[in-house]
Amino acid sequence: MRFVNLDALTYAGNLENVAGLTDQPNYSFELGDITDSVLVERLFDLYKFDAVVHFAAESHVDRSITDPTTFVRTNVDGTIVLLQAARNNWKAGQGLFHHVSTDEVFGTLGPTGLFTLNSPYAPRSPYAASKASADHLVRSFGATYGLPYLITNTSNNYGPYQFPEKLIPLVLNNARQRIPIPVYGKGDNVRDWLFVEDHCAALEIVLFQGSIGSTYLIGGSQESSNLGLVKALLDVYDEKTGQASGHSQSLISFVQDRAGHDFRYAIDSSETQKELGWSPQHSLIEGLKKTVDWYMKHSSWLSNILDDSYRTYYKSQYDNR
Repeated sequence: MRFVNLDALTYAGNLENVAGLTDQPNYSFELGDITDSVLVERLFDLYKFDAVVHFAAESHVDRSITDPTTFVRTNVDGTIVLLQAARNNWKAGQGLFHHVSTDEVFGTLGPTGLFTLNSPYAPRSPYAASKASADHLVRSFGATYGLPYLITNTSNNYGPYQFPEKLIPLVLNNARQRIPIPVYGKGDNVRDWLFVEDHCAALEIVLFQGSIGSTYLIGGSQESSNLGLVKALLDVYDEKTGQASGHSQSLISFVQDRAGHDFRYAIDSSETQKELGWSPQHSLIEGLKKTVDWYMKHSSWLSNILDDSYRTYYKSQYDNR
């Protein structure tokens, strides 16, 4: 089996993330943009793909509020380019298009309940709307052209190699530098957290065992408020760095809530677990400990990937408190 990694290496991309794969004989890296139809067609012709696992996306909600056009370009236009190439190069019923999506397409929940396969689409941010559009496009190619597809919708991922605009690496970076840690509003928004290794395990099982034309929900069943998560993460960080318990919590700084901030996400992955035998293997605390260990071991990675645009972007969050 051969793996081809197509990546545009935008601000969050980093070849260090795949450095351990470059010597593998069945791995190839291709620099390029999924919106480039000529390039994508050339790669289909060159590698004769029999499956596409479509991870590529702009995914940071804050950035989508500031610049929705970029999200539509990558997440919608890029998806249609990949779908068209698959349609053009695969005979009817051949190939498999696996689209990796998010639970945010379902909108927001109140204090109780879970997103299920019957939940209506109700995206509330440009990011969520762009991913919802991509989901609909994939299903439409299945219905109209008979393109074999799978869709997975997942809850918040975390773990190694995550770009530090996301909450968990942002908290760790700021704790390391002893600078304010921004928390939106009162920090009572709730998310279901999924360790990245558990997500990858689920994706592999879905790819090889999933029923064509099906959607699978993948959640961690580990809910926490944003403030609760930040406090738990800082407690782990303090323990790992020999600080007194609660020492880093003094860095928490409440900032103005973002526009349209969804209150709660939580996903019911019981059908996925029942059909495919997958379940998350990490509790939230276990996952946080592994994440802190990784970032402490790779502090140089964290420093290298941070650039002026990141610092300027988050400085504006503090300035607008």
